[in-house]
Amino acid sequence: MFDKIKAAAKILEGQANITPVMTSRTLNDLVGSQVFLKCENYQRVGAFKFRGAFNAMSQLTEEEKRVGVITYSSGNHGQAIALAGKLLNVQTTIIMPGNAPVTKRKATEGYGATVLEFDPEKTTREDFAKALLEEKPLTLIPPYDHENVIAGQGTVAIELHKQITGLDLILAPCGGGGLLSGTAVSTKNINPKCKVIGIEPELADDATKSFRTKTLHTAKNPPTIADGTRTPSLGKLTFPLVLDYVDDMQTVTEKAIIKAVQFLFYRMKLVVEPSGALGVAALLSDIVKPGSKTGIILSGGNIDSKTMTMILEHRV
Repeated sequence: MFDKIKAAAKILEGQANITPVMTSRTLNDLVGSQVFLKCENYQRVGAFKFRGAFNAMSQLTEEEKRVGVITYSSGNHGQAIALAGKLLNVQTTIIMPGNAPVTKRKATEGYGATVLEFDPEKTTREDFAKALLEEKPLTLIPPYDHENVIAGQGTVAIELHKQITGLDLILAPCGGGGLLSGTAVSTKNINPKCKVIGIEPELADDATKSFRTKTLHTAKNPPTIADGTRTPSLGKLTFPLVLDYVDDMQTVTEKAIIKAVQFLFYRMKLVVEPSGALGVAALLSDIVKPGSKTGIILSGGNIDSKTMTMILEHRV
C-alpha cells in the first residue's frame, strides 16, 4: 500500500494543496507538548478528501470517464469527487443524506455534480446507490473503502513527516478509516517509532469497538455533531489496515468536540469542522497523553453557519 501512496503523491503534485502546519503556544502549554496541526481545512474543497478523490478518478479508464462516476457522501467526499470530476471532465452523481450540511451540498452542486437526496431513516446510502447502478453502469468510488482513495489520503502523512521530522505521535480522526489507515501506513513506513492513534466520537464508536474486539462493529446513523464520522463501519479494506498499522483508538465526548472547535476558532483563528477537531479534543480532554512532538490532522473546515453559531455560543 505504501507504494500506492507514494505514487498518489506524484499524481497529486500540482493538483492538491500542500497544506500548512500550524502551532499554538497556548495549546502547547495546556497539554505539555509540542503540537503540530496539519491544516487540511486549507485543502481544496476544504478537506483532505480531495486527495483520495482526485487520485482515484485520475486512474479511471477512458470508458469509465465517459460514462461517469457515482458516490455517496455526507459532504466532503462528495465535494471532492465533484471537483475532481470538473477538473477531469467526468460527470459525477453524488448521493447525500437529507441531513447533510447545506454548505456541503451547495458546494457539491457548485462543482457541477448531480446531487440525489436519500432518507437515512428509510434506506442506506449503499442500497440507494446499488439501485441506481442497476439502471446505469456508472463507476462507484466510495468515500473510503477503495485502494486509490486510501492511497490519496495517505499523502497527508507523507507531507506532515516532511514538514515536521521526529514526530512520536500522530492523532487522526476516524470515520470510515480511509484517512486513518492511510496515515498509519505512511507513518509506519517513514517513522516506525511514531505512534498513530485514531479518534472517534463516543456516539460513533464503531471503529474503536472493532479495533478492540477485532470484530467489525457497525453504527446506524450515529447522532454525533461530527457529521464526517457518521459512517456505518470501517470498510473491508480499511478495517484490516487499521488493525495492522494503528496503535490505538480512543473516543471523545460531544462536549469535548465542541470545546475543541471553540479553541481552534477563538485562540488560533481556524475554522475547523467537528470531525476535523477530534484530535485536538482528545488532547484537551486528556483522553490521549501527548508525545514530545505530537502531530494532529485537522481533516476539514466545512461547517455551516447554523452549526458553527451553535458551537460558538455553547457554554462548556
